[in-house]
Amino acid sequence: MLWRGRRQSDNVEDDRDQGGYGGGVGPGGGFRIPVGGASGGLSLSGIIIIVVIYFVLKAIGIDPMMVLDGGEGPGPGSTQISRNAPQSNDEMKQFVATVLAETEDTWSGIFQANGLKYEDPKLVLFTGQTRSGCGFASAASGPFYCPEDRKVYLDLSFYNQLDRQFGASGDFAQAYVLAHEVGHHVQNLLGILPKVNRMRQSMSEEQSNAMSVRVELQADCFAGIWGHYTGQKGLLEKGDLEEALNAAKQIGDDTLQRRSQGYVVPETFNHGTSAQRMKWFKRGFDSGKVADCDTFNNQP
Repeated sequence: MLWRGRRQSDNVEDDRDQGGYGGGVGPGGGFRIPVGGASGGLSLSGIIIIVVIYFVLKAIGIDPMMVLDGGEGPGPGSTQISRNAPQSNDEMKQFVATVLAETEDTWSGIFQANGLKYEDPKLVLFTGQTRSGCGFASAASGPFYCPEDRKVYLDLSFYNQLDRQFGASGDFAQAYVLAHEVGHHVQNLLGILPKVNRMRQSMSEEQSNAMSVRVELQADCFAGIWGHYTGQKGLLEKGDLEEALNAAKQIGDDTLQRRSQGYVVPETFNHGTSAQRMKWFKRGFDSGKVADCDTFNNQP
């Protein structure tokens, strides 16, 4: 992807100097349901208890962020990040800022053509763990979008794992991941995510997972739309499309489950199979039309 020298977005918040523990990163990603949303969340009394525990742990010198996030401190292979580490303007930050800018241009144009105004999301870069409007999150959850604060959260170490562990290399594979999360922001602006979250409140776990698959596949299709217009600008290089499709393949639910446990459990899928993720990204990439990304009224 020919990204160097192009506009970089100003909507990047670099929180990598805020500390935490770096470690493994999972490929889950997607969008997070806000605390108290369709997934159940915390009651008011539960929140009060957590606040009390937070200050008690703080007083005795224990890092409450690790405990509340379910961690036990740095384990094997983890690296404690200094809370005074300086922010950096490294090449990877420049890359994601450029990709974010390209998504801003693409979706602003699409929204304007349909009489709508696009509101840019923020991209938060973090290391190890972070707080979002949807609650605490660690790098293990992978990149995600929070509809409550309209921000995309990304630990850049995910890209290393995408390459080394999942065999999805290349800058356009990395761009696809970010464009997918921005796709969730588009869904939020269009009212799709709020509607889905309301529907999931009355669904069984299996039904909720099936609905999540349709949400994620649409975000893949929206990422493909961004790829379509990026190609029209002449920014794609030979092999870029294949990089994105390979990334979609490697993080399909069936592929991940076979890799981790040797078998698949379809009723637990919540992002879509490798074939589905490739199919819907390619559909958006080929057409460039939002209308062709209706995963709710078409066979996933």
